[in-house]
Amino acid sequence: MNTANLQLEGVYAILAALFGALRDKGALGQEEIDALLVDVELSLANDPLRPRDMRDSNVEAICFPARLLRLALRESAAGEGFSFAQLAGRVGQETP
Repeated sequence: MNTANLQLEGVYAILAALFGALRDKGALGQEEIDALLVDVELSLANDPLRPRDMRDSNVEAICFPARLLRLALRESAAGEGFSFAQLAGRVGQETP
């Protein structure tokens, strides 16, 4: 496996924990965080400066972190634990 992928897995875990802490401390509500991540995903998906010939699969890869974090935060808000592998699989299944 590419080392960068493993490093990104760690970054996603850190970001999920950070967003979860902000939520748990009341700095941001679950709905606010979810809306923020939806906005980020839409912005990434619809970047007008992106080359027009970029494959859809590459755009999906760019949007993956926002989707993964949204799912991780929903799981943690429901008191569920999560693993990167499980969440990544679900993101892939739930992607339109």
